[in-house]
Amino acid sequence: MGAITLDQANTIIAAAFAKGQELGLKPLSVAVLCPGGHLIAFQRADGASTLRPQIATGKASGALALGVNSRAIADMAADRPTFVASLGPISQGGIIPAAGGVIVRDSAGAIVGAVGITGDTSDNDETCALAGIGAAGLAA
Repeated sequence: MGAITLDQANTIIAAAFAKGQELGLKPLSVAVLCPGGHLIAFQRADGASTLRPQIATGKASGALALGVNSRAIADMAADRPTFVASLGPISQGGIIPAAGGVIVRDSAGAIVGAVGITGDTSDNDETCALAGIGAAGLAA
């Protein structure tokens, strides 16, 4: 199985930040993980608050851990709050049940990693993740 390259991760981050600036969003933080949940690249915009690295990583990590985007994990949390709450302590990278964590696939549909973004509303975070993924020539 392949993984997002460092160049692709940097493209994702740059395009996500550009989309955030275009939309006039609050300062974003972006984490890009390999399929095994290890950090490939991370950047935090000037002015982003201090817990943003952990939140961005938790969104991406949770998506990989459960095999669904973090928006779906938020839906799970509404239906099964105890189950989702119990996952954080057993997940190395954390699990954040809010949109902004997106699984990334290559052209063949194989999972090559995940992107987690935080800083603005969860919907806006997800919009920026999708823009970054597309800019890198990958699919969500």
